[in-house]
Parts: sequence; structure tokens; C-alpha cells
Amino acid sequence: MANRENTYIEITPEVLLKAYACGIFPMAESADDPALYWIEPEQRGIIPLNGFHVSSRLARTVRTTPLTVYVDRDFDAVIDGCAEPAPERDKTWINARIRKIYRALFDIGHCHTVEVYDGDHLVGGLYGVSLGRAYFGESMFHRVTDASKIALVHLIARLRAGGFKLCDTQYVTDHLKTFGAVDVPKKRYHRMLEEALTGDADFSALPTDRLISGAEALAQLKD
Repeated sequence: MANRENTYIEITPEVLLKAYACGIFPMAESADDPALYWIEPEQRGIIPLNGFHVSSRLARTVRTTPLTVYVDRDFDAVIDGCAEPAPERDKTWINARIRKIYRALFDIGHCHTVEVYDGDHLVGGLYGVSLGRAYFGESMFHRVTDASKIALVHLIARLRAGGFKLCDTQYVTDHLKTFGAVDVPKKRYHRMLEEALTGDADFSALPTDRLISGAEALAQLKD
């Protein structure tokens, strides 16, 4: 279900958080369309945090890669990466209003990034919204092989370490299915969301001011 939102109504961070708490989120038709749509899918994608699957090949990559992973260093660069054309999409839904709103959420600590670097070059990452014990994944990108997969492994490790209960992916893709993502009906999702909004989680349970190694991330997934 999608409702077109009036182009001239400003969406504040507080309004956006209330929308997430109600199970809806905004998207734009394209980068050039100033209007936003409120989306509430009948089937909602989630990654069960205790059912996250990492293949042996990916685990080896995460453990041995020369790429480095940090969080919350450069939101603008991450959203730029997520807005780039990619083989699976030739246009983006990330318009100027989306950039502004989520940057405001980042500034007040309710939006977080996981960033993958090759030296000083950002080569992959993701961003999403945190509220209570829920994390709502928004978008991810990669410029080198496996960079977004590495970012996702580090994200799930951080969510598990921080006491999160819900990882919302909005929709389930074939790619996300390989990690254990599933669709849940809207009514069930709302029950899960209500539970996850009760209490607090800590995105910084794993340090945010230093590199977290692949071995550390994988250890969190085994606990």
C-alpha cells in the first residue's frame, strides 16, 4: 500500500520516527520526483537475528578480507553510494528530500551506517534507522565484490551485540534470502514491531570509534 504525500508538507525527524513506529516508511518514485510515498507492504521483509545465515565462503571472506569496516563515519558518502546506478537498477528512489530527512536522523543518532573501505576509498556500505530495539534497513551498495555482504555481516553482528530484536528489510530479495530473510504478514509484523519498540538497544555495544575485525563480527554471530 502506498499513499502519495503532499509535496509541500515538511517531514521532520520526529514525524519520520512516528511513521516507522506505525510500520510505514517513505520512498520517492525517482531522484527527480519531489513527492514522497508512504509505504506499508502487505508482506514485510525481515532478517531473523538468530537465523542469519553466513555461507562458509562468505565467512572466510569476512575473516580474511583486506577491506576495513567502520560505522557512522560518512553518512553522505554512503547515501551517495546507495543512490548510484547499479546492474540491478538503472535509477534510484533516493531524492533530495530523502537525503535531507535521513541526514537529520543521522545527526540525532537514529540513523546509522556500516561502511566498507579499501584503504581510504569507500567501496560499499549500508544505512538504516534505529528505534527502540528495531533496526530498519534502507539501502546498501557495493563497488567491489562482496563489499555489501561484508557490511551486512557486520551490521547483524552489531545488532545482536546491542540487544536488537528486529531487523526490517522492507522487502525480501533473492539476495537477502541467502542470508535467511523471510516475508511476514503485516499483522504479524506489527506484533513483532510493537515488541521491538519496547525497551532500548545499543548500536554502540560494539565500539564505533575503532575498526571491528571480521573475526570479531563472526564471533558475535556464534554467541
